[in-house]
Amino acid sequence: MAERALRGTRLGATSYENDRNTDLAPRQEVDYTCGKGHRFTVTLAAEAEVPMTWECRSCGATALRVDGELPQAKKGKPPRTHWDMLMERRTLEDLEEVLAERLEILRSGRRRTA
Repeated sequence: MAERALRGTRLGATSYENDRNTDLAPRQEVDYTCGKGHRFTVTLAAEAEVPMTWECRSCGATALRVDGELPQAKKGKPPRTHWDMLMERRTLEDLEEVLAERLEILRSGRRRTA
């Protein structure tokens, strides 16, 4: 009998559960405003840590919490360049020596085979 009751109902596509007699988790609503004046509300769990910034739903800019202040920018390390990484491995004298060797090979016309 159960097979006949479910025949043709697209199993998995539709849920037969309902929200009656279900306690939802406590929630809080947080208001955000972006620089272009868009104001929107985000619903979060009551125990969740509320972020100071959120992406604006209208324009994609960074929105700030209405009752918050702009977070302090973190100090980061400057990006390392190829030259910085090279100088960690070699000294200027080593580099000048390698350059002199390579120039000598190029000027003599012979190729170095590996």
